[in-house]
Amino acid sequence: MHKLICIQCLAFLAYGVISAQDATVAGKFTVEHPTLLNLGFEWPISGDANRNAEVDVQFRAVGESSWRTALPLVRIGGERVFRAREHLDYTVPDAFAGSILNLQPGTEYECRFQMSDPDGVTGEANHTVKVTTRTEPQPYTGGRTLHLYPADFEGPREEPSFTGILQAYYGAGLGDWSVVWEQRVQAGDILLMHAGLYRVERLDYVDPMMTPFDGLMSLTLKGTPEKPITIKSAGDGEVVIDGDNNHRLFDVMASSYHIFEGLTFRNTDIAIFAGQKEVAGAVGLTVKNCRFENVGAAVWTEYAGSSDFYIADNLIIGRDDRFRLIGWGGRPRTPDKMSWPEPLYKSHRMVSYYGIKVYGPGHVIARNAIAYFHDAIGISTYGTPENDPERRASSIDIYGNDIHMSNDDFIEADGGVHNIRIFNNRGTNASMGGLSAQPVFGGPAYYYRNTLYNIPRGVALKFGGKPAGLFVFHNTIICENQIGGTAANMHFRNNLILGRDAPGRGIMRIGNSHSINSSDYNGYRANNGVEAQYGWMSPPPGEIIYQPKGEDWKTFETLGDFSAATGQEIHSIEVDYDIFENLSPPNPDNVYAVYHAMDLNFTLKPDSKAVDAGVIIPTINDDFVGKAPDLGAIEVGGQEMKYGPRWLTWEPFYR
Repeated sequence: MHKLICIQCLAFLAYGVISAQDATVAGKFTVEHPTLLNLGFEWPISGDANRNAEVDVQFRAVGESSWRTALPLVRIGGERVFRAREHLDYTVPDAFAGSILNLQPGTEYECRFQMSDPDGVTGEANHTVKVTTRTEPQPYTGGRTLHLYPADFEGPREEPSFTGILQAYYGAGLGDWSVVWEQRVQAGDILLMHAGLYRVERLDYVDPMMTPFDGLMSLTLKGTPEKPITIKSAGDGEVVIDGDNNHRLFDVMASSYHIFEGLTFRNTDIAIFAGQKEVAGAVGLTVKNCRFENVGAAVWTEYAGSSDFYIADNLIIGRDDRFRLIGWGGRPRTPDKMSWPEPLYKSHRMVSYYGIKVYGPGHVIARNAIAYFHDAIGISTYGTPENDPERRASSIDIYGNDIHMSNDDFIEADGGVHNIRIFNNRGTNASMGGLSAQPVFGGPAYYYRNTLYNIPRGVALKFGGKPAGLFVFHNTIICENQIGGTAANMHFRNNLILGRDAPGRGIMRIGNSHSINSSDYNGYRANNGVEAQYGWMSPPPGEIIYQPKGEDWKTFETLGDFSAATGQEIHSIEVDYDIFENLSPPNPDNVYAVYHAMDLNFTLKPDSKAVDAGVIIPTINDDFVGKAPDLGAIEVGGQEMKYGPRWLTWEPFYR
């Protein structure tokens, strides 16, 4: 009989004093925005001062007879998320939140939630809801087709035909008449762009693209989920939209349900700007099967009401150095504080920011190949979440992305609130951090089946700003995991974390600001010549707001010593690089080195000690092969992992 993990019971330590508020009062149950593969839920409560309430979850596709077990909802509340320098101070409200993971697109599911508390539950303690996962947005086939041609096109045209996007979209004219919009597209129309170069001549008073002085194309009209406005390639050759080095190429922050498909965007600071904080933001934006070249950012929104983006299968190329990993941190620390070789530059000049940056609910960022940015993918570091569930970063999926050469981090969940899902991503070469949570406002944020390789100046998991609600499962991390600050309600299972023999650095250092925390069933490769190999800090039982002191850190030389002293990592093991078919660590003495994903093999040897060494986690590893799940991101004999755009038949970031 395999052991079954219960997330909410990972490391429960009850309060010593029973409060009169121990009984739970159930509030309004909320279904978050569905994505293609996952469903998220929130359930506010009051009471439960001793934190022993639970919510069990079951689900089934409509029409099926058998129920399946999902992860229980996570008990959140009381965790303090703060950062004094920015005057941020937020206490997570009492609630349950969580996701049903790894579902099928376009499928209706019946989901059952049962709240229980030994001290009693007041209010509606059971909910059964039907929710349908989304499908990939597609153009509407019943609308008009408007044919677009570049200014220098010569030859027969299909009618109705237009020169450039703004003429077809608005009926815009030349010069001052570029903002006279008398003939607008309708919901369901397709703007079909024929092959050629569409370059903004922004300093030409009569720019054939009908753009104003700044070369910006502002798209403000409204499609619907059933009838989106689509701008796509006609398929007769490459369509290149060139910003002529302007600041913003498209501004869509007043739009609804637009699709950009099969286009190439280049030579602009921001290709598609989709929302400004406290001003406006797009809804239902889709960008798929596109190329972005020489851009500072591909898709960007900061607006809390931006929702339901689908950014998938794009190749996104920034402007940063192709041949050396510089980073942004300036001079290294002194030799007694884990120094690195003298950098080429005192600081990093940022020429590309984020590949993709979002805020708001329901976004899907999937299967993109992203390289040469400060950060590849991020949730906006927005600050205090808004109370309205429709206006905060929740129910966001980031998966299947192939990331190369980030001068800061691969993926940041830094403003996420509830049900952030970061999974099945591959990151190679990040100067400062792998997966970031600075902070997450209660969570849960699920990080699972990601592979991270070569993070020479930083840490694999950058969990700063006092985040709360972090669940780290089945990742393969070739870097030290030294979390410098503290995080609350944080749990690790089935990960492989292998050190690079970086001078003076241990393999694991985790600070907890909440007594509910745990780490077990992991595999570690310790660094040679380091006595403080494992570091751990945790408050006493029952404490959820913790102000740690330096002397609270406990360090251990061996995994056995650590486990015996803390009760953590009871089933964890020490491993080495011989568990892989063919994988070596990065060179710890060359922080500028660049490695390529196609040279790296994260597959385990079938007879290695990491095989069958994990624990079952419902909806995460139900399809394991053998006696038990394997450690790390890739299951031996399991489904092949694929990264990046489905249309790419070649490796984009090699040599």
